[in-house]
Amino acid sequence: MSGNTEKPEKEEDSQNKSCQIETETLLDRLHLQGKFQQKLSPADLLQIGPPVKQHHVESEKDLARTFLHRLIMLDYRARYISVRSSCQIKESLKASSSDWDVFVSSSFDTHKKDKVSVHPMDVQMAVFHCSDSFLKQMMITKLSQCQYALPLLVPDPVTMEIECPLWTLREITKTWRENQIKDKSKIVTMKSVPVYKAETPLVSFFRLGSLSVSKSQLMNTLINNRHDTFFHRNCPGSTKSRYLMDGVAEIAWYCPAGKPNDAFNDCIAFCNLHGDALLIEKQRDILIEKSSINIFLVASLQSDEESRSLISSLFKSHKPLICLTVNQNHDPVKTKKGKYIMGLKDKSHSDVSEQLKMIIREVLSSLDGPILKPSFQLETMAELSGIRVDETDPACQRGKSAAIKIINLLTKDNMDVSKIKDEFLPCQGKLWHQWSKIHREMFHLRGNIEMEKSKKEEKLMNIRQKQCAASCSELMEFFTGSLSSLPPTDREYFLKWTQIFIDDLSTDGLSSILKSYDEKWSEVLVLKNKQDKSDLLLKTKTDLEDISKKLQSATFGLEHIFREMGQIYEAHKTTHRESRHTDWSEYPELAAQLMISGHPMELMDGDAGHVPLTWISSLLEEVIKKLGDKRVFVLSVLGLQSSGKSTMLNTMFGLQFAVSAGRCTKGAFMQLLKVSEEMKKDLKFDYVLVVDTEGLRALQVEGNNTLHHDNELATLVVGLGNLTLINIFGENPSDMQDILQIVVQAFMKMKEVKLCPSCVFVHQNVTDVAAAEKNMDGKRRLQEKLDQMAKLAAKEEVFNVGRFSDVIEFDVQKDVKYCAQLWEGSPPMAPPNPGYSESIQEVKNTILSKASRSAGITLSQFKTNIQDLWTALLTESFVFSFKNTLEIAVYRKLEEILAQWRGRFEIKMKEFHEQANRKLDGVIQLKKILDDIIIIIVIIIIIVIIIIIMILLLYIMHIQQKEGRKMKDQKSEFENKLLQKSKELAHKLKDKAKDEKELQRQFSSVWSSWVTELTADIKPVEDINLEQDQLTILQELGFEPALIDESKRSGRYKKISEVGDYSGYMKTSGNLLVDSYNKYKARGAFSHEEQEQIRSLIDQAEEESLGAIKNKPVAATGYTPTYLHEMANHVTEKVQKFLSERKYTLNKEFKVDLLLHVFYRAESWIQESHKKFKLNNDPITYLESKKTQFYTVFRSFCKENSSAVVLG
Repeated sequence: MSGNTEKPEKEEDSQNKSCQIETETLLDRLHLQGKFQQKLSPADLLQIGPPVKQHHVESEKDLARTFLHRLIMLDYRARYISVRSSCQIKESLKASSSDWDVFVSSSFDTHKKDKVSVHPMDVQMAVFHCSDSFLKQMMITKLSQCQYALPLLVPDPVTMEIECPLWTLREITKTWRENQIKDKSKIVTMKSVPVYKAETPLVSFFRLGSLSVSKSQLMNTLINNRHDTFFHRNCPGSTKSRYLMDGVAEIAWYCPAGKPNDAFNDCIAFCNLHGDALLIEKQRDILIEKSSINIFLVASLQSDEESRSLISSLFKSHKPLICLTVNQNHDPVKTKKGKYIMGLKDKSHSDVSEQLKMIIREVLSSLDGPILKPSFQLETMAELSGIRVDETDPACQRGKSAAIKIINLLTKDNMDVSKIKDEFLPCQGKLWHQWSKIHREMFHLRGNIEMEKSKKEEKLMNIRQKQCAASCSELMEFFTGSLSSLPPTDREYFLKWTQIFIDDLSTDGLSSILKSYDEKWSEVLVLKNKQDKSDLLLKTKTDLEDISKKLQSATFGLEHIFREMGQIYEAHKTTHRESRHTDWSEYPELAAQLMISGHPMELMDGDAGHVPLTWISSLLEEVIKKLGDKRVFVLSVLGLQSSGKSTMLNTMFGLQFAVSAGRCTKGAFMQLLKVSEEMKKDLKFDYVLVVDTEGLRALQVEGNNTLHHDNELATLVVGLGNLTLINIFGENPSDMQDILQIVVQAFMKMKEVKLCPSCVFVHQNVTDVAAAEKNMDGKRRLQEKLDQMAKLAAKEEVFNVGRFSDVIEFDVQKDVKYCAQLWEGSPPMAPPNPGYSESIQEVKNTILSKASRSAGITLSQFKTNIQDLWTALLTESFVFSFKNTLEIAVYRKLEEILAQWRGRFEIKMKEFHEQANRKLDGVIQLKKILDDIIIIIVIIIIIVIIIIIMILLLYIMHIQQKEGRKMKDQKSEFENKLLQKSKELAHKLKDKAKDEKELQRQFSSVWSSWVTELTADIKPVEDINLEQDQLTILQELGFEPALIDESKRSGRYKKISEVGDYSGYMKTSGNLLVDSYNKYKARGAFSHEEQEQIRSLIDQAEEESLGAIKNKPVAATGYTPTYLHEMANHVTEKVQKFLSERKYTLNKEFKVDLLLHVFYRAESWIQESHKKFKLNNDPITYLESKKTQFYTVFRSFCKENSSAVVLG
């Protein structure tokens, strides 16, 4: 008895040892020995390495590495890599036999057995077993994107323990469309669900015994007839011997597209148990239990008793059963409810597939009730006994526990997902947006600059203090605490779990909001077709807009938590405020650790459109502390929204930027990629720093904000990048050309930032393989367009640039690439196009080729570049509000014309006013003549005419002297009232007449209130703001505020007439990247005669302008900005005339400095004249000037001096 039980155990041990030996041999052949214990990690893969072989390898040792790299690049042919050695085909050297004998000999070399090739699925499973959980997850996610089946149950090749790799499936989401009937009409709804949560029917396939028909091939015809979802015996590279696939159960999902030709109307999971199910009992029983339908392939139910017994037991259960007999030929037969049998002999795959689809649809539609229609859910696999789930790993559990605490905080009050950020991440919401807005305004101050600057700095500090007060949230305290306390592996699990749970939370919230949006949008469409519904339509549109804003607020991810860390750090560092709750000073170090380990970090906040410079600088400083000041090659990418930028980077480097259409990248993110040791001999830098950006021309950004935000973002990433990929969807680059025009013009304006950018155009979704050859004319036109807009921008910015490549390095012959379309067919079941992967690999090779000629920059230089470039962008914001350079030129021309029209209009109005005054003087002269006539012919003129003339004279005099009389009357009235008030006060204080200080104090205390009371109804003469008027006039003449501010700050305009050398004012000519002034100096300076001509021009402009302004009646009638307009127009015309007679050109700086100089010289005279006007015409000023005299009168009253002086 005991001997019988020991025998199976010995056989099992023997099988296990044999399996271990085979596994070790396989791993050795694949160069993976040692990796079964010391697992491969994503860090081993995510490096800049040598180009990957596209079609075959020369050694089995390269199979695993090539498979992984091509899989990461979304090339589904990674499964079919062949080994082709360089050896020649053997030739027979037998001299004794004829060629024919050798040819037909059945025994020729039968004793020599060539080594069998490694089975492609053994390569996949060997890599799987030798990878850590994070690389496994990445690998399985890529397999899913390639529309391949995924491991569901995997026997350990050493212990033979069954494992369910649930963790590896956590990042996979399936999207499909299903048809629903609502109100008798068919509605197609979209679903996007993580596969671990998806509840779907499960259809499992089993093979009993050895069969001539491929089960996997049959399953492929059900799921996707054009793609081998499951590897089968007829796939390239297949061999009879495989070591790691028997006992593996793979799963795949059919996702309908919502079209009439869908095989099934709902998402269905298909499971394939590899190997003979009679020998693999544990996996077989698990799948039978979990499945909605079980499908068995057998040779014949009559010949095999073991198969017959198993099918018989299943036939008696309530589970639907489909039996496919390979050696029988008959149509499908339904024996009883849910039980079918069908013969396969002499039938084509397509016929079998169609009949099988029909049976599955019939079975699924007939099942009803929770018992008869079970839904499969991946998460329930963790509940099964007898199998190990990978998530039970202690590190995984510790990370999950920490993440659950975070999610519990977010969900404890059942809060709407759109309100989570406002509640738990307050520093990055309204406060940060307000700070960003005010900070931008700091670079464009007007009026009293110092006072405005002080006010805004105070506002910025107040906001930072509010952020500090709001930063003590439990969420951030626990999140940062976990980051700092958990070991590296636990921390990685923690971040992954947190993202998974947040995505889960966001997806549920977004689904309900999207449903509301869809319903409201349908209402809007219905109302648009109805009459007299304008009010209701307006309300519905408002509701729709509210839902749209809610949709934006509901987008929530790990990047928002990291953004909050940055804002907390900036707030505390700015205010130098300590916090008992958060150790904010450690935040940059925590973020630096993550960045070094491969996590993307936010460079520009996409919601606020601002770069948190303090946070980014501290973060990079910490990276430098940990790595050293390494050299990096900065690669940035730019393109329109949903043009495939992130997908391209993910495919090229194996990164994991967000790529779903519903959750596109916002702002800009940076990620470090290490250069592998074998590539360091070809490259002069240690890392590639990839900068991914949000799509330009996004529909979510409204109005003119789109242009400003996009142009600013584009200039930032092109300026930062050693190389920028200009990503274009299709073959038309028109939108990107507009953006590049703004980028070029911005670079020209920012002379002080030394930049050396270059670019490569990547056209995606080009279907024609001959696109590169056919688009030679398109390339020529692109080059012409880029050069043309560069010249236009140069003209606006007084640069003599001849080509686009003078500003941004670009070779139209080498730097324009065409990529195939991403999908091979129509999603959701389409795999990626292998041609796309090849195209992206070619682009990557181009990038590395260009990078090999560059030394890159150090991390500290990169940090400085960000600071300099962002500061320059904020200073030069004017240019970003336009679509392209042509718009800027037109705008400035319009400004110039309007300024001229306004100046002319104001001059005409002044002339008209002066003519009116002259006519009035003529009328006064007429009065004198009439007086003479009245004296001569007084007897003749009747008394009535005399009265009429007197009335006329009085009226004319009233018009002329109205203001003067009114002022005198007011003065007299005010003096009388003040005299009376002085008497009243003197009477009250007669006892204190001898106390001079007390009298003075009492008088001063009531004087201001007396003046205010008496002049309450009179509008005072306003002070003039010459600085603001000057700025307005200069802007109307087309000069940028930044140029004006820079001239004022330097003060050089005050001494322009004393400058010894005017060469600095000569219009620059040359390359943007060379200091133009030095380049000119190298050729020689202005001659002495030319210097004197310019100095003479300045003196004449000053003298003529001062003479003209001093002829204006400012003291009599007051100041008006028209006077400055006249001066500015006169100086501008004089400069234009001067330059038209010369062979050289003076730049904008000269014109601005000269105008400011003339204004400065006239300023004191205008101020003094206006002061006189104000003294004579402003009652308040007049009374304040008489205060001393009134005090003398008041003191005399107090001393009862009867000779009090009465003011006249």
